[in-house]
Amino acid sequence: MLATQALGESGPTLALVHGFTQTGRSWGPVAERLAGSRRVTLVDAPGHGGSAEVHLDLWGAGCAVLDAVGSGADLLGYSMGGRICLHAALADPAAVGRLVLVGTTAGIADMITRTRRRAEDLALAEELDRHGDAGLASFLERWLSSPLFAGLGPGAAGMDARLENTAAGLASSLRLCGTGAQEPLDARLGELTMPVLLVVGEHDEKFRSEAERLRAGLPAAEVAVVDDAGHACHLERPDAFLELVEGWLTRTAPGPG
Repeated sequence: MLATQALGESGPTLALVHGFTQTGRSWGPVAERLAGSRRVTLVDAPGHGGSAEVHLDLWGAGCAVLDAVGSGADLLGYSMGGRICLHAALADPAAVGRLVLVGTTAGIADMITRTRRRAEDLALAEELDRHGDAGLASFLERWLSSPLFAGLGPGAAGMDARLENTAAGLASSLRLCGTGAQEPLDARLGELTMPVLLVVGEHDEKFRSEAERLRAGLPAAEVAVVDDAGHACHLERPDAFLELVEGWLTRTAPGPG
């Protein structure tokens, strides 16, 4: 069972699933704002936070999220969390109300590229195992030094929450839920008829392309771009991110009856 935290007391249910090396607490003010008009469930993904000892692949993680939040919930996932939410929706489309996917990919289509990424993920997992929790801070610093997070300042990075993780849990996540472990899902995207919002930062060129790829395969999807932001657009520019997401959630909410 995944560890969760509930915010808000009334309204539709929205589950938030974080990215790699984060925890449910990493959503910070974004979660608090979203909980003003709905019941928000913060999920610790497998291998992270209170779910550090839960070892599941992407399909298992998606089903575990559905078990944790119940049928009919809206799902909002960032990066790895977005991929978990995408798998949840494909596992049981009728159980998901709407999807918000932030900086998410449908998977690496090219077999050679995917095999290379798989090897990189496994090498990082082995490094985590080798150095253990004593090397976690150093690992996190190098992870956040990637160009992907160039726009993410020290305060927004939420290092305190990331340090709540364990080396063993993150290693398990890389092996089971890493990008290299994901089979491309393009052929199945047409099964998802619920409204989908694909959010991406303006400067996140790779994932802007991935968002367009997802939109092409999803029957009811639209792309929203957060200006002057990179991959972690919800942390870099939370107000702009919330304006887009809350506007979309209001606009696509089902009417009475």
